[in-house]
Amino acid sequence: MAQSAAGRTLAGKIEQLFDVVRRPDGAAFTNEEVAHACREATGETFSTTYLWQLRTGKRDNPTKRHLEALAQFFQVPPAYFFDDEQSEKLAEELALLGALRDAGVRAIALRAVTLSPDGQAVIRDMVDAIARREGDRTSGRND
Repeated sequence: MAQSAAGRTLAGKIEQLFDVVRRPDGAAFTNEEVAHACREATGETFSTTYLWQLRTGKRDNPTKRHLEALAQFFQVPPAYFFDDEQSEKLAEELALLGALRDAGVRAIALRAVTLSPDGQAVIRDMVDAIARREGDRTSGRND
């Protein structure tokens, strides 16, 4: 199970942004692309190596301006880095965005949007039942 945003390190929060927020072609941003954009935004030094150190946890005390530049680049509020409650909410939204990159998940979600609340409840129940069944199968239980 994924660790909550509140319990994650700064490096984990930054890594989640790289994992979920993508270029229009679906490819992940590189450290160089992000560092360059952050240099442009702050006018301060923001090297590729420094960003790599933040992502890997080798450095964990960036300036507020650096975090604001990262937030601006990834289009999240700066509170993602500072406020555990806000970070948790955003982590859930980012996880949803990541799941929606899968074409099959996206197609199901788009179809479900047009259903009535009762229809959506039926779909949720079906997904829960299938997930339990598949979980039982992978854990070796065959009821």
